[in-house]
Amino acid sequence: MNDALSPQALRHAIRTGAHSGNTSGLAAGFVQCNIVILPADRANDFLRFCQLNPRPCPLIATANSPGDPTLPPLGDVDIRTDVPSYRVFRDGEFVEEVGDIMRLWRDDLVTFALGCSFSFEEALLADGLEVRNVTEGVNVPMYRTDIDCQPAGAFAGKMVVSMRPFAAAHAIRAIQICTRFPAVHGAPVHLGDPSLIGISDLAKPDYGDVVTVGPNELPLFWACGVTPQVALEAAKPPFAITHSPGCMLVSDLRNSQLAVM
Repeated sequence: MNDALSPQALRHAIRTGAHSGNTSGLAAGFVQCNIVILPADRANDFLRFCQLNPRPCPLIATANSPGDPTLPPLGDVDIRTDVPSYRVFRDGEFVEEVGDIMRLWRDDLVTFALGCSFSFEEALLADGLEVRNVTEGVNVPMYRTDIDCQPAGAFAGKMVVSMRPFAAAHAIRAIQICTRFPAVHGAPVHLGDPSLIGISDLAKPDYGDVVTVGPNELPLFWACGVTPQVALEAAKPPFAITHSPGCMLVSDLRNSQLAVM
């Protein structure tokens, strides 16, 4: 898949089944979003969960009304088809992964689009920093931690983080760059020893793929938009849909529009 593809062309490829994999590095320059879809009677609690936990759950857009599959602020989006892969949850349990959700769509469903770390990867690359998962052509590794999120109603749980390794001097620069992007997770929540946040083995991510960590490199950990999937396990809504880790909604918003100068 051509990384210079426009977001509109990429969504078309996803909608028609021509692309079904991870979206890291694709449609360079444009905001990618994590997705959570819930029945309307659970939406207010989830909205509050996002407001209380803006690092892992930075809210970019919501549907105008229940049953509306569009997200006008993000472009000509049909949320039922424009994510490469979806995860379906019933009573908080993951039950299946599907390529579109046309058959599952209901008139009471509300869509939330959350900022994604793939957006700040562009800024890191533009500054000459290596982003290991992009270099190695794999999905970013993601880990469950022992960092508590602030609960909202039934939504609660531990934070999920994504990891990218850097040499010490580059790690400092990466922190400086990402601090400018609070709408897509901002600065890392931790660096260095993973055991201090409850991660026992970097070679065993809970989601995504393993990447190489050099002997003189520090792992940096960013709050991750897979966190809502952990919150869904706690809340146990009768029905919910999310993106599959690494398979994002690519929007028409430019990453530069989210930068804080």
